[in-house]
Amino acid sequence: MKKRNHFLIPTKYVFAVLAVLCICLMFLSYSTGLGGTALGTAAGYVFVPFERGLSGVGSWLREKKDTLEDLAAVQARNEELQAQVDELTMENSRLTQNQYRLEQLEELYELDQTYGDFDKVAANIIATDGGNWFNTFVIDKGKGDGVDAGMNVIAGSGLVGIVTKVGDNWAQVRSIIDDLSNISAKTLSTSDLCFVKGDLQLMNEGFIRLEELKDPEDKIAIGEKIVTSHVSDRYHEGILIGYVNELAQDSNNLTKSGTLTPAVDFEHLHTVLVITNLKQVAE
Repeated sequence: MKKRNHFLIPTKYVFAVLAVLCICLMFLSYSTGLGGTALGTAAGYVFVPFERGLSGVGSWLREKKDTLEDLAAVQARNEELQAQVDELTMENSRLTQNQYRLEQLEELYELDQTYGDFDKVAANIIATDGGNWFNTFVIDKGKGDGVDAGMNVIAGSGLVGIVTKVGDNWAQVRSIIDDLSNISAKTLSTSDLCFVKGDLQLMNEGFIRLEELKDPEDKIAIGEKIVTSHVSDRYHEGILIGYVNELAQDSNNLTKSGTLTPAVDFEHLHTVLVITNLKQVAE
C-alpha cells in the first residue's frame, strides 16, 4: 500500500496570504464604502485582530527598546560611580599612609628631643629576616652616612638594638628581642642592675626576658621602667628598654627574674634613628 503524500503549506506562506487578504479587504472596504456590509464585517473580523496583533507587537518592541536604553544608561552610571568610588578609595589610602607617616615622623622627632645629647641619623628599614618580628633587619644608611658597627638604634619610645654589620649604603641591625641579644640594664627609680635578654619565643606573647635583678628592698613594682645601664660596654646609659610586666624571686633568694613589655613595637617598625656616637668605654 502506498503512503499518501500529505501536502503541507509552510506557515510563512499562510501568514503572507492572510496579510494580503487583509489588505485587500481593507482596501475594498474603504474604496467601495461597504464598511457596513457583509464585506466590511468580514474585513473587520479579519483585519481588526490582525491590526491589534501588529499594534501589540509594536508596543512590545518599543517597551523592550526603552528598557534596553534605560538599562544601558543605568549601567553607564554604575560604571561612572564605581570609577569615583575607586578614585576615592585610592585617595583615602594615600591620606591614611600620609597620616601614618606623619605620626611616625612626629614620634621620631619626640624621640630625637628625648635623647637630644646624641647625634643621630634617620633610616628606613628595607629588609628583614622574613620572620614575624623585626629581630634582625637592614636599613638604608651605611658608612657613607656615618653609620658604623656598634652604634645604638632607637625608635618608638626607646631602644631597638645595635648595628652589627655595615656597607657603604646599608647596615644590619640586631634588635633587643633577638635570641643573641643580652643587655646590661637597670631600674630607673633605684638604679638596681639586671640583664635584659632576647627571646623570640617569649616575644610571641609580647614580652622579653628580665633576669638577675638585684632588688634587696623589694622596691621594684609592676610598670617600673628598665633602661640601659652605665656599666654596659655597648649601649649608652639611660635608653628606655621596657616596663616590668612580672617578677618572681630566683631560687638563690638574691635576685629576681621576670618579663618586660618592650617600649618599641617590634611588629610594625618602619623607620629608626641611629645614634652615631659610639659608647666610650673607660680603660
